[in-house]
Amino acid sequence: MNPSMKLALLFVVALEISFTTIVSLNVALIIIALIYLLFKRTRLKTLGWLLLVPLLPAIGLWSTQYINGTGDKTLMAWVLFTRIYAFVFTGATFTLTTNILQLADSLEQNWHLPAKFAYGVLAAYNLIPKIKHEVEIIRAAGRMRGQTLSFWSPQLYFKAILVSINWSQNLAQAMRSHGFVEDAPRTHYRQITLRRRDWAILIGGIVLLQVGVFIIPWY
Repeated sequence: MNPSMKLALLFVVALEISFTTIVSLNVALIIIALIYLLFKRTRLKTLGWLLLVPLLPAIGLWSTQYINGTGDKTLMAWVLFTRIYAFVFTGATFTLTTNILQLADSLEQNWHLPAKFAYGVLAAYNLIPKIKHEVEIIRAAGRMRGQTLSFWSPQLYFKAILVSINWSQNLAQAMRSHGFVEDAPRTHYRQITLRRRDWAILIGGIVLLQVGVFIIPWY
């Protein structure tokens, strides 16, 4: 499926389940997302983390609503519990199966996102591993001088920001040297097309969601 269309569909799903109080619908979305992830051959270890990591906040929301909530406290407690997992698993169908490069290309070509923004996002994404490595270098240099730069140390982030600014300037210069000009017409080596199947999946998914929200008698 086209990455930007997949993003649009998941945005609609997330928006609707944020305003519904249907436990069965949340569970159905979790099951559909789990089947999709298994179809995409997601590792079982990753699925295990998807089940384990949200458990603590989900239990916290459940207990808070059940103890301090008003109205039908049991229903709302389970709505919040299942909604957390619905967000996690539907989000995972996007983050674990979508290539960030294809997403940026799709947003630029299909939805006319400014090229400078698309390439800027890609640059920031690709710099993340280098930033992590640079942070480790800064911490190691601090230990050599007898300074321990902890996770919350302002000096650590100040030095990392200075390095990032220098990298951003080098990146901008490299883009200009390769012929990147803002607001100029561009050709694309990777063509991302919108097919009828993408529109059919998007419209069909939204329609099925409305059926689930307004027609099917969930509990």
